[in-house]
Amino acid sequence: MTTITDPPKESFRLSMLIYDTRYRSMTIQVVALLGFMAVFAWLIGNTAQNLSDLGKEPSFTYLNDSAGYDINQRLIDYTSRDSHWRAAGVGLLNTLLIAFLGCITATIIGVFVGILRLSNNWIVSKIMTVYVETFRNVPVLLWIVFTMAIMIETLPQPNDFRGDNATASMILNDTVAITNRGIYMPEPLFSRSLGDVSVFGFLNISLNLVLIAAVLIAGIVASKKIKERANRIQEATGIRPTTWYLRLGAVLLPVTIVLVALGFHLGYPALKGFNFQGGTHLRNSLLALWIALSLYTAAFIAEIVRSGIMSVSKGQSEAAEALGMSSRRTMSLVILPQAMRVIIPPMISNYLNLTKNSSLAIAVGYMDITATLGGITMNQTGRELESILLLMLIYLTISLSISAVMNWYNNSVKLVER
Repeated sequence: MTTITDPPKESFRLSMLIYDTRYRSMTIQVVALLGFMAVFAWLIGNTAQNLSDLGKEPSFTYLNDSAGYDINQRLIDYTSRDSHWRAAGVGLLNTLLIAFLGCITATIIGVFVGILRLSNNWIVSKIMTVYVETFRNVPVLLWIVFTMAIMIETLPQPNDFRGDNATASMILNDTVAITNRGIYMPEPLFSRSLGDVSVFGFLNISLNLVLIAAVLIAGIVASKKIKERANRIQEATGIRPTTWYLRLGAVLLPVTIVLVALGFHLGYPALKGFNFQGGTHLRNSLLALWIALSLYTAAFIAEIVRSGIMSVSKGQSEAAEALGMSSRRTMSLVILPQAMRVIIPPMISNYLNLTKNSSLAIAVGYMDITATLGGITMNQTGRELESILLLMLIYLTISLSISAVMNWYNNSVKLVER
């Protein structure tokens, strides 16, 4: 009779870190990490020593100094006497504004063009092809400058709106003026305003807008509950109740009541002196950058949408048609939901590209974070290293935030397989 016993365990020896395949990869990774940290520490120390020899010890206290320059397009109050911190904040908000607006319009245009590229109409399909190939094969900087030039050269000057023989006129019942200096539109005002609240002493948030947004979100949630109730009734009885007026009222009625309570009214722009006064002014630099980035990015999104739709089996659309579904409902209820798992990942890259391409705004005089912190502030203070490091950190944070949000959305809509 024989007895089977476990083999004796081999004791650990230092030579195993090199000759034993179980430990060798870990040894290489640790050595590579230590080498990288040593090189990085040498670079930091060498840079700090060189700056110290030049009398420019690394410091961020210069951001507390007065900026001394104006910013033409801004979302918060700012004067040239404010600090470089506030100037950088105004530029950051301008960057976030153009990124937000650009992603929305580029998505709408891209989806529309991508679907039309698959149209059976030969002319429509070829026109969309020309649009896509034209925009994506010309550098975005040229499109930005070209759009700005068109706006300056073709739109009327404010003086053209003056006099009895004016060659230009305001639109939408004399409430909106489109000029070569930008668009002047009505401004929302509140006669019984709740005031503002300061956040970290930097950003003033309107309590009116907070209240309206809260009521609007509550209305959307209520509308969703009404839809879920209608779905349950349909599943139980086979008859779907009419709910569109209830859902519309749940969203619009509470917001209307809040607006009336706050004394909402509009402040209209008027031609005074050499320019329009009052209302909200969207400068042509913002509009040119917004239009150019949207059209340029939409050309890439259109190709993503087209490839995503083509990835869905043709049998899916044929089955939907066999059930009597219209082409519009087939696209919205059958094709696009399945194509989203292919569309969303490359769409994230295009949103990131649009955000980073907004740094070209300085070409048309739009004061974003690159123009303020990485431009005027850096040149005035001579703090190149600190300004560029802050700029890189800000863009990295924005990009990672966009990626996190889109990845969350991608996980929420992807198909769940058993």
